Amino acid sequence: MKKAAVLLCLLASFACAQKRPAITGIAFVRMFTADPAASTAFYQGKLGFDRTAENGVARYAVSDSQWLEVAPLPTPAPQSRIAAIAFTTRNAAALQSYLKAHSVAIDKPLHNGSFAVHDPEGQLVIFVQQPAASSKEVSPHATARRIIHTGFWVHDRAAEDHFWRDILGFRPLWFGGQHDGEIDYVSSQVPDGTDWIEYMLNRSPNPNPHSLGSMNHFSLGVAQMSDAVQALARNGCSGPECRKTQMGRDGKIQLNLFDPDLTRVEYMEFKPSGPICCSPFTGPPPAEQENR
Repeated sequence: MKKAAVLLCLLASFACAQKRPAITGIAFVRMFTADPAASTAFYQGKLGFDRTAENGVARYAVSDSQWLEVAPLPTPAPQSRIAAIAFTTRNAAALQSYLKAHSVAIDKPLHNGSFAVHDPEGQLVIFVQQPAASSKEVSPHATARRIIHTGFWVHDRAAEDHFWRDILGFRPLWFGGQHDGEIDYVSSQVPDGTDWIEYMLNRSPNPNPHSLGSMNHFSLGVAQMSDAVQALARNGCSGPECRKTQMGRDGKIQLNLFDPDLTRVEYMEFKPSGPICCSPFTGPPPAEQENR
């Protein structure tokens, strides 16, 4: 019994002492689609991202280190059209060992530089070995060159905080609500960069597809929203949704589009230019070019 107790203490000490490898930003967001042709017309045509495909999964290059993926909708169809969110790390093997030591189940073990786990809400989270610096050019038609955050519906904030903040080391960034005195949005910044995740709280227990797609979203960062509006227009995005901007509760100008499967694409300026409600920002803003 004494030996077992000593072993447990040693294991606990090892888990606590093991340093978490750097998590530097968002690598990609993967969506499901029921209509691949319509999805291509949206992501390649309207948004202007170069497309490649492998094993039935389309990849759209946002920059030399970030991309979007679109996979065929499986059967039976899941409720959410966000299939996975992925982050870059400087040491994927060490991060996998770190998570194992903290009792996080590895859903897909390390292979070709990436592994996957599930967060407490069941969201597939992938960690990708950070690639070497590249000079690869992105499409001149691209309407943005940076993914800055991804958001998702959260039912149990405490459980999510334990995973994202206590274990992974994400840092509080900002919180706010649709109305003063409410907390509907909670942002946490990656430990070693400026990208972030956003909890979407206090929603209907039975959201319709449009509402769910609005919650489970990703954001493309731009320096000036007028540049994104002009780029969308050049790509043939001519409806009112392609130029309707608004001031967010966090003081940043936004523009929202929805892909054919109702996943929201939120264009957002990097820095606030209006009044910031509810709480101050506690971390630095992102930029189009960022060293990782």
